[in-house]
Amino acid sequence: MIKHNFFRCILSVVSGVFIPGFLLAQDIHFSQLEFTPLALNPALAGANNRFQGLVNYRSQWASVVQPFQTAAASFDGRLTKEKNARRGYLAAGVFFFNDNAGTPRITTTNVNLNLAYHAVIGRKSTFGLGLYTGYGQRALGDATGRWASQYDGFSYNASALSGEAFDNLSFSYLDAGLGLLYTYGSNAGYISQNKTRKWNVGLSFYHVNRPNHSFVGDGLERLPMRIAGFVNAEIGIQNTVGSFLPGVYFQTQGSATEILFGSYYKYSFNSGSKYTAYEKPLSLSIGLFNRWRDAIISRFLVEWDRYAVGMSYDINTSGLSTISAYRGGFEIFLRYSVSKRR
Repeated sequence: MIKHNFFRCILSVVSGVFIPGFLLAQDIHFSQLEFTPLALNPALAGANNRFQGLVNYRSQWASVVQPFQTAAASFDGRLTKEKNARRGYLAAGVFFFNDNAGTPRITTTNVNLNLAYHAVIGRKSTFGLGLYTGYGQRALGDATGRWASQYDGFSYNASALSGEAFDNLSFSYLDAGLGLLYTYGSNAGYISQNKTRKWNVGLSFYHVNRPNHSFVGDGLERLPMRIAGFVNAEIGIQNTVGSFLPGVYFQTQGSATEILFGSYYKYSFNSGSKYTAYEKPLSLSIGLFNRWRDAIISRFLVEWDRYAVGMSYDINTSGLSTISAYRGGFEIFLRYSVSKRR
């Protein structure tokens, strides 16, 4: 019991994100990365759809401490008319998120504006460059908190002095970054042929200006640049109604590194019709992903016409699993999109 209380105390300290450590300056965290496109790569604005809107929600660590909760929303679309996009097209997007972390509650709110240009480099390929600039605010909900200095070796002592002091309980900052993206997409053909071949390969750089990210006035804590690279695809299994949607995602920020990989299996009940509005495309996808040395992620996705809903659950497999009982985080998203083929 003492050991469990100790780990809960330490996790509360870490979740405060005040002291140097693994979680000191990590960005928000989603397991369905491809469905938070503007948090993955600014060049994804307008890349695979004429326009799309997404709403995301994630809750994690409810079995250990006060849950970390993140809500996000994004909208992106093409500014260039399709008939004028033979050489390339301009796209834009906006991304918003609000994150509440641990005890004491640290709230981070960001709004980013994206601008991207996609050059047509082949009949089926484009190369894109995306830029973003944003405004962020970080606030401390409770300056009292729990600190390692208040652990006396046996239990947590709330009356012990923490030795911590803060100059501000909130601050704001400006942010900027960029991304590069290659896309390839072939025609799906008839559902019985299923010749779909789609690829996205991206590399992005977030927080290139290294904004101040500290509640202490010395400004020594700078938000580390986050570098993200990924490859994902949709590969139809010819002469069947099934497809694989594999993906590999790599991110590094400061001392933290994440590698996530896995695949969906997609079953198409109906591919839809180009000639009548009565036949709507409908598919069901089930996926299994792994966040290296951290979690196994089960995913579920339903797509109907222009709508999609997806859910995931993280099964914690890290050293924290003793305390978390293997329970990680639940995530859900809703999407409305109009594909580039319409």
